[in-house]
Amino acid sequence: MRRRLAPFSAWLVAVLLGASLSFVMELMQNYLPSRVPSNLDLACNTAGALLGGMIGARWGARALDEGHLARWRQRVMMRAYGVDVGVLLIGAWLITQLSPETLLFGSGNLRQMLDVPPVQPFLPERFVNLEAAIAAAGLLAAGLMTTLLLRRNARLLTGGLLVTALLIKTLAHALLMGPAAAVAWITPGNSLGIAIGLALWWSASFMVFPLQRAVAALALLFATVMVNVAPENPYLLNTLHIWNPGQFLNFNGLTRLICSLWPFLALPWLMIYRPERNDALNY
Repeated sequence: MRRRLAPFSAWLVAVLLGASLSFVMELMQNYLPSRVPSNLDLACNTAGALLGGMIGARWGARALDEGHLARWRQRVMMRAYGVDVGVLLIGAWLITQLSPETLLFGSGNLRQMLDVPPVQPFLPERFVNLEAAIAAAGLLAAGLMTTLLLRRNARLLTGGLLVTALLIKTLAHALLMGPAAAVAWITPGNSLGIAIGLALWWSASFMVFPLQRAVAALALLFATVMVNVAPENPYLLNTLHIWNPGQFLNFNGLTRLICSLWPFLALPWLMIYRPERNDALNY
């Protein structure tokens, strides 16, 4: 709206949209026995929309079009149709690492969302291979998606993002399950999967753009299928039994939802993402 309306008009529309969304949510809570609608929630959400819209109207152009961040984005990011959605998807992928209940780089678990029982029993030797395959394919897909968004320093920045994801996973385990469980995700299967995934991503990053996109899509599909056919990990379940989510319950529900839906949002993006011709030829 900032590019189509005057600053005051854009701010007013943002406030009205935020207030309307909050009003509808509070209204719907009248029909949910476990929820209580609150005028205070409506007032706080509207005040937040008012403040956020004011900041956007006052400094949005400088932050998004004129500032250091905007210049860095123009220099480093691809000029492409769908690049902003891709950035949001990578941000959501980082959020999925906050869930202690998911396998490393594993997402799209519809079985967990629909409460469907496992399709095969847990066998330690087989599970190590499945865990490695999921970690490798998930890393390959996310790594290539990030590389596809970048036109400069692609491998360096992608490597930094992958390290950041592992740090987030470690921090999430430490905060949610205790310092002793901070590195509980480092298993033989995950270690092998990270090594294989890094090698595959590094090799695939030298491919031309269409091949990179095809490999990313295949890796995403493979990882999602493996997540849904993998048996329940009793060691992870045992760790979760001592975890009391407490005030993190709603937050954990949000991360689980994002984790379940992420590959089904990322795959359509790979199909529509289209860089400008000059940037695509630079691959």
